[in-house]
Amino acid sequence: MLPSYYTVKGYGEHEIEIQKSRFIAYVQRAETEEEAQDFIQTIKKKHWNANHNCSAYIIGEHDQIQKANDDGEPSGTAGVPILEVLKKKHLKDTVVVITRFFGGIKLGAGGLIRAYGKATTEGLTATGIVERKLMKIIHTTIDYTWLGKIESELRSSEYQIKDIHYLDNVKIETYVDEAKTDDFTQWMVDLTNGQASFHSGNNLYLESEYTS
Repeated sequence: MLPSYYTVKGYGEHEIEIQKSRFIAYVQRAETEEEAQDFIQTIKKKHWNANHNCSAYIIGEHDQIQKANDDGEPSGTAGVPILEVLKKKHLKDTVVVITRFFGGIKLGAGGLIRAYGKATTEGLTATGIVERKLMKIIHTTIDYTWLGKIESELRSSEYQIKDIHYLDNVKIETYVDEAKTDDFTQWMVDLTNGQASFHSGNNLYLESEYTS
């Protein structure tokens, strides 16, 4: 599993107009090629009457699956520019479809490349990009008398609470950078006068909004 990577927040869409042609960007996260293809086909069915539904996607930890489709536009003027934007932004597990309704004015090869690139960039901005960082889940068990103090301290700290289980004791699951697990547990020990116990859980990705 990668220590961290960038992807899109989820589904998004954004429309621009260039020389009377409408370009509608559709964006989605896709972790398999099948998911990407299903999304492309969904948009094609939605806009069956469009002049073009061009697409591109990057999937896999090491970008091992990369596809681009011009869908009838001149070769290299649509799918590749979409893909290049994804690569430039270092995105993974992302699929983009740009639907074009021709407005009657030809843009030429250079104009098409710029238009599809711009539509993709603005579509990604509208959707939002997140960083997914691999974190260790630390389970902290405390007595109920410590709950108010510990929860308050956690919520005002760099650490993020994943869940709280109210059982015989309180069990708090917290996302912790693996390099900081010792610091975290020592901090909990200090806050509870040594009355907290711990065990390490799974590694999970924590998402945070990314602004370039």
